[in-house]
Amino acid sequence: MPSRHQELVAADRALSAVPPGAGAAAMATGIVSVALHLAGIEWFSRIWLLIGIGIWAMLVGIFLWRLVGDRARWESEADTPAALTAVAATTVLGTRVALLGWDAIAVLALCLAALVWVSLMPAVIGHWTGPTVGAHFLLCVATQGLVVLGATLAVALHEPSLTAVAGALFVLGLVAYAVVFARFSFVQFRVGAGDHWVCAGGLAISALAAGKLVVAMDAAGWNGWPHTVIRVGAAVILALDLAGYAALVICEMRWPRLGFDVRRWSTAFPMGMTAAATITVAAAIGAPWLRWVGLVLIWPAVVVCVILLVASARHLVSAGAADTRAG
Repeated sequence: MPSRHQELVAADRALSAVPPGAGAAAMATGIVSVALHLAGIEWFSRIWLLIGIGIWAMLVGIFLWRLVGDRARWESEADTPAALTAVAATTVLGTRVALLGWDAIAVLALCLAALVWVSLMPAVIGHWTGPTVGAHFLLCVATQGLVVLGATLAVALHEPSLTAVAGALFVLGLVAYAVVFARFSFVQFRVGAGDHWVCAGGLAISALAAGKLVVAMDAAGWNGWPHTVIRVGAAVILALDLAGYAALVICEMRWPRLGFDVRRWSTAFPMGMTAAATITVAAAIGAPWLRWVGLVLIWPAVVVCVILLVASARHLVSAGAADTRAG
């Protein structure tokens, strides 16, 4: 049997193997919780919320541990697109908490996410290196995550000013998506390790953000042309997202990649986000038939998340055991 010291070494080595992009696990489980809530399956939604919070808390601990104990690694990871999963995960979980009516916690999540966004975005953009892969779409995802949570709180707190700020960030998020898309190599659809799905994930969260903005504008009584533009935009962006989702599924069937990679969590996130966006946009534009599409799309996301939870746990255990044997 391994000694207590060996167990601690194994745990330390396993946590050292966690990359910054692991935040996508909290993003994926969080948005699955949101989608299940929108579907009315509350008990199952809360289970996924607890899982998402647990993953988020673990990653925060790893973040602080590296900040204090391995500053060089922390600095090298903070300027990569994968670091923006911290923003996206916080906003997704904050949105789910807001749907529970826990507004104070949701406001805290928004403030924390905004602070991290302001801190990381200049570094990520300034250290942009090629090739442009799916993770670069996190510039859009992180920005639109702020829009989703901000618009949700604008309705809950009756704060039209939050709606205005969210609207401005929504446009910025679309610009970020366009800039990354113009540089994206579609060969990633054939060789990508999982994060190539964020190409669709950026569209999905943009559609969700647009749907949330429509609701926030309705609550604020803003019924002019911006409301119409956002409403039409929600439908158009969702259509593009669903087309991208279908194309990615076809590519997975044509070029299957079945081995585990932590970047596969960036596959699960767009799947869950597309489900949540479809249900939200269906309500925002008055298309109840579309809701059924979203309800169906929840379950592939749930299945993939379950598989990834098991695979991730096995990967961490194996990493720790392998490093212990090597030592």
